[in-house]
Amino acid sequence: MKTLLIVYHSMTGGTLQMAQAAAQGAMSEAAVTVRLLPASQADADDMLTADGYLFATPEYLAAISGVLKDFFDRSYYPVLDRVNGRPYGLMVCAGSDGSNAVRQIERIVTGWRLRPVAEPLIVCTRAQTAAEIMLPKQIDAAERARCHALGAAVASGLAMGVF
Repeated sequence: MKTLLIVYHSMTGGTLQMAQAAAQGAMSEAAVTVRLLPASQADADDMLTADGYLFATPEYLAAISGVLKDFFDRSYYPVLDRVNGRPYGLMVCAGSDGSNAVRQIERIVTGWRLRPVAEPLIVCTRAQTAAEIMLPKQIDAAERARCHALGAAVASGLAMGVF
């Protein structure tokens, strides 16, 4: 049995919906255990016991969330050189762009020598004003379907031994 760890942070619900959709997609693969954990609860032991990863973050001020960054900070050195070559995917719930959040995570996982197995998935909510940014998000069905497909693809690759 392989394990897919999905680590996420969500304040307005958008990233949570993305992570849940990916988890549902991954659960379609019977040979993979899916663990969906908030970044505040995930740690190095969770990383070490997983065979692959999906990281999901909102974009805040053109960066990853502080809570996800805290997860990376707490986990980085304890797993360094112990997760080399494991597959990962990335999802960003962005207000406008998301590319800098992607770059930040890519730099971190490059240090871990993780292997990307899909293009980063960015869902743009177009929230631009202070009021829009703080409102609860509703990710539309088409975008959730993309997240579902990403979770299913990563889980299938793990199950088949492709990753």
